[in-house]
Parts: sequence; C-alpha cells; structure tokens
Amino acid sequence: MLRLSRLGDYATVIMARLAREPERRFSAADLAAAVGVGPATVSKLLKMLAREGLLVSHRGARGGYALARPPEEITLAQIIDAIEGRMSLTECGLMAGLCSQEAGCQVRSAWLRINETVRNALDTVKLADFARPASEPVLLVETIRGVPGGRGTQT
Repeated sequence: MLRLSRLGDYATVIMARLAREPERRFSAADLAAAVGVGPATVSKLLKMLAREGLLVSHRGARGGYALARPPEEITLAQIIDAIEGRMSLTECGLMAGLCSQEAGCQVRSAWLRINETVRNALDTVKLADFARPASEPVLLVETIRGVPGGRGTQT
C-alpha cells in the first residue's frame, strides 16, 4: 500500500489551517490546539516547512508562522517533498543506480511513467484546495485525466 507518513499527513493539516487565514501569523501552540496535534510535533513540522521555503517565521511579540506564498501557489507535492523528501513509488524512480536490477529491469520504464503521473497529479493540487470547507468538494478531474481507469479517460 502506498501511504503518506503521519508527519506528512499532519503537515497537510497544518498547512491547510494556515491557508484558511493566509495573512495571519500563528504560534506553534495555537496551531497545535487548532489541529489537535502535539506541540512538539507541530514545532518540528513548522521548522521543516520553513526550511523548505513554504513558511516564514517571524520573531517577537507578534511573531509566529505564516505562509511564504499564497495558498494557490503552494502544491501538495511541495508539502510532501518538504516532509518526506522527493516522492517516488520505487527506488529507481528517485535516482538512477539505486537498484541492482536496473540494467535488465523489464518494468522500470512503466514505473517511471507511473511515478511521473502521480507526481504531476500532486503538482496540480494546490494548498488552496485543502483550505476549502469540508462541504465544498475538491474536484480533481484534470488530475486524473489520462490515467487508465481514471474518471477523466474515455473508453
């Protein structure tokens, strides 16, 4: 099963909370209370996201964390990369030479295409999509167009 880690999941929840009020600065404690994640975990994630340029940190009495860019300019792929590292479904998708079977592998090119399709899908989902109210569904028809069996394909 392909699965985002718990930290990656928490990062999307934190970023979505920040995106609902993009002009506001949040303390780590405020965010921890708002999203129901422990303060130490929230602090760790905020530092990772800031290090990758997705958040800015302000010191002082009116300090806190804020989005570095508008939520429409931050992708789900960028958030995942900041926490998990570059996403790849197989080792050979990360970098050539990591797999001893690579030279004679009959399925590597297929996995590379699949990896690229997933990556492109994550790049099309914006943080703004995550910040919408739960009653407003996110439609990703363009994201899955062209994927065999996806709703966007024609058979």
